[in-house]
This record gives sequence, structure tokens and C-alpha cells, in this order.
Amino acid sequence: MGSYLSDIVAAHRAAADADRRPLESVRAAAAAADPPRGFAAALARQASTGLGVIAEVKRRSPSRGDLDPGLDPAAAARDYARGGATCLSVLTDHHYFGGSPEDLAAVRGAVDLPVLRKDFTVSVADVYDARIMGADAVLLIVAALSDDELARFSDTAGELGLDALVEVHDEAELERALAADARLVGVNQRDLETFEVDGRRAERLGAGIPSGIVAVAESGVRDGDDAARLAAAGFAAVLVGESLVRAGDRAAAVAAMGGHAVAPRPSARPMRASG
Repeated sequence: MGSYLSDIVAAHRAAADADRRPLESVRAAAAAADPPRGFAAALARQASTGLGVIAEVKRRSPSRGDLDPGLDPAAAARDYARGGATCLSVLTDHHYFGGSPEDLAAVRGAVDLPVLRKDFTVSVADVYDARIMGADAVLLIVAALSDDELARFSDTAGELGLDALVEVHDEAELERALAADARLVGVNQRDLETFEVDGRRAERLGAGIPSGIVAVAESGVRDGDDAARLAAAGFAAVLVGESLVRAGDRAAAVAAMGGHAVAPRPSARPMRASG
């Protein structure tokens, strides 16, 4: 892991270790939550007619600092929905991103779109908490998890009806995601060590994602041209944060990115793990 990710994950693991709640009671609360809305299914349906947009709600990031400290999550969600967003993503990490579980609850209450809890999942309780907050999908970052954790957290998500967006950054991580039977794969174009964006990373890795998997391109999607290029590479959706949060007209910014024809992906080519 790069230093920024290792620091964040270490903080989340420390919090998980300090969590003294009985796991069974957390599981019961998750099981009693409202039924999920079908995150991956919504993306797959949208891709049949054009590129989907997962519009993100976040106030700041470690690399860019403050984006919109006074962001109203419900208002942003309504703007995104008006622009045609397929799904939403909500940062719930407070220390690094300025988010909270309350942000996710506010977004879910404002619109009827499926919502991803965008956070650093490091325990089974984190998966349960995502469902309790009202999330329809949970993020699993391959670089932050062991193969055992990846499998356990994916299984737990499935038991709750949650989708797992399995995030990869290179060929080796993609191989691990596929070995874990991921059905929803996100390619993050941000480098883990430098935090810089490689705008062609998704296209390179996308060639190795089998056609039956819903593929999402994350980070570095600035405008409609970027979105169209990624749709042509076979991605079903783009996950966009900074450029939408900063947009003067968020609905129009979403509309400019969505709807591009999604090209069929060929069968995955053999890959070599990067070293």
C-alpha cells in the first residue's frame, strides 16, 4: 500500500479493534434494515442504453483539500438525480474526507437511487454498518485487504443483499478480485503512492475484466470527453466526485457525462501481475 492509504487503513483498523459492540447485535440490526435497492443491477440496466454515472458526495479529500466544506448532502443528491445519475456514492469517513454516516442517511432519504458507502472497509462490522446506514453497496479495496478478508467481506455483503464494489489499481489486484469472484469491479486511476491520476489506467486494466462483470472507472473523470472514452473502453459507469462537487450546475455536469454508448468488452485477455 502507498503511504496515504496505509495511514488511513491503519486508523480504520485501530477503530475496528476498539469497537466493543457485540457483533451479533450489529448483524441483527443490519438484517432488519430496509431492503437494498440493487446497486449493481441499476448499473447493468443503465449500461444497456448508455454510460451510467455514480455521482459522489464528499466535502474534501487528502489530495485536494476542501472541495465544498458546507456541502448539503441531500441537496447534492437531488441535483445529481435531476441530472440523471444512476447511483450515488457517499464518503462516510470524517477525519480524512469530512463525511459521516448521517450524510449517507440524508442522501438515501432524499432520492430513490442506490447508494454506495464509500469508506475503508476493514471488518465484518463495517459491512454490517453500511447496511444499517442505508447503503446498497460497500467498497472493498483490494490493496487494503488480505484474500481472506476480501472473501469474508464479500460473502457478508452478499448475505445482506449488498453489492460489493471491489476496487483495483493494477493487474495483480485485478487477478485477486477475479479470484474472489467479484461481480462489480472498480478501476481506480489514482496512484496509491503518489496520489496522482493516470487517465489511461482504466483503459489498460479494462481489457482484463471479463465481459460478464460490471466495470466501473473511478477517479480522474473530468468531463464528458473522459466519460465517452471510458464508455468506448467498455466501462458500464464512471464514479465521479471532485468535478461534480465543484461544478456550478451539478445536474448539468452529471448529464454531460452520462449516456455515452458503452462498447462491448471482449473476453478478458491473459494478464501478468505487475511487479
